[in-house]
Amino acid sequence: MEIDIGIGKSGRRAWGFDDIAIVPSRRTRDPDDVDISWDIDAYHFDLPMMASAMDSGVSPDTAIAIGRLGGLAVLNLEGLWTRYEDPVPHFEEIASLPHGEATRRMQEIYSVPVDPILIGKRIEDMRAAGIVTAASVTPQRTAEYAEIALQAKLDLLVIQGTVVSAEHVSTREEPLNLKEFIAHFDLPVIVGGCASYSTALHLMRTGAVGVLVGVGPGAACTTRGVLGVGVPQATAIADAAGARIRYLDETGRYVQVIADGGMRTGGDVAKAIACGADAVMLGSPIASASEAPGKGMHWGMATFHPTLPRGARVETGVLGSLEEILVGPAHENDGRRNLFGALQVSMATTGYANVKEFQKAEVMVAPAIQSEGKALQRSQQVGMG
Repeated sequence: MEIDIGIGKSGRRAWGFDDIAIVPSRRTRDPDDVDISWDIDAYHFDLPMMASAMDSGVSPDTAIAIGRLGGLAVLNLEGLWTRYEDPVPHFEEIASLPHGEATRRMQEIYSVPVDPILIGKRIEDMRAAGIVTAASVTPQRTAEYAEIALQAKLDLLVIQGTVVSAEHVSTREEPLNLKEFIAHFDLPVIVGGCASYSTALHLMRTGAVGVLVGVGPGAACTTRGVLGVGVPQATAIADAAGARIRYLDETGRYVQVIADGGMRTGGDVAKAIACGADAVMLGSPIASASEAPGKGMHWGMATFHPTLPRGARVETGVLGSLEEILVGPAHENDGRRNLFGALQVSMATTGYANVKEFQKAEVMVAPAIQSEGKALQRSQQVGMG
């Protein structure tokens, strides 16, 4: 149902994770009987998650650690790890910068060109550990770097930007033809981000194996303020899931919907899947791990844009190890640790045996879900406060 914004303009109401709740069903299950595993293309993962291609969270070492825990990490092929042989001093400097100086100095640090030799080296370092490897490029650099990644025997390529469309129009340069590129590229490709039914459907028609859903919800992203563009995640995921159904009807081919951004707690992860996602892409939770290269700081891929930064360096602090954050155990009650243990218990509590079933869970608009009965927690700043 559309709402009148004014004479001549109307719009749909959209919902974020904090606006909805998952409704318990008539059945419950033992958590040990719940399967949260995920498959994309030929690859199987114990956890339905990807670590976002953000320098603050994903290094070759953290990618290896996440792979061994059952997830999939994406390395940014246009980040510090491919610009500097030893980027550690730059991570230390970024973490120590005063807030007012961070963006300008990061623009300078990231102005050093990407070294193609380092692209191959970083991928080879991850492959040597025996994990499934994934890495990201922007649409503008895909033609330049994808072949290097292919030669280094990358497993999955992610083409990622603030907004990625199936049809980019430019009078200044020859734009990337996604459909043509994917058809002739020898690796499975994941594309994103998008935030609407029509864009998700068109991206699926390019032949991508997965579509990233999310424009502006990330903890470090300022796109919604800088550009005024974005859709709250619960609605964006549900719309993309609807596009997946249509594309499946059209072709018999199932495309993975991956919720990208806006998830801070296990409850958020559960809501993303209940809205229709097959997996989630996490940024700030990974950056808050003790192993993360950002040292308690987090920034996105557009934070250091040379002319129009669309991100901020934010402090996540250090919450625990990658293992504690992803699979526990948790020793705090705020939902930010053991994210996938929480998903498993949420599915068990509502009676669903696997991710595909959980996508059909009933959800309702419930703005009071975050505040009802929680006055003491808020006043004491504990739990959900």
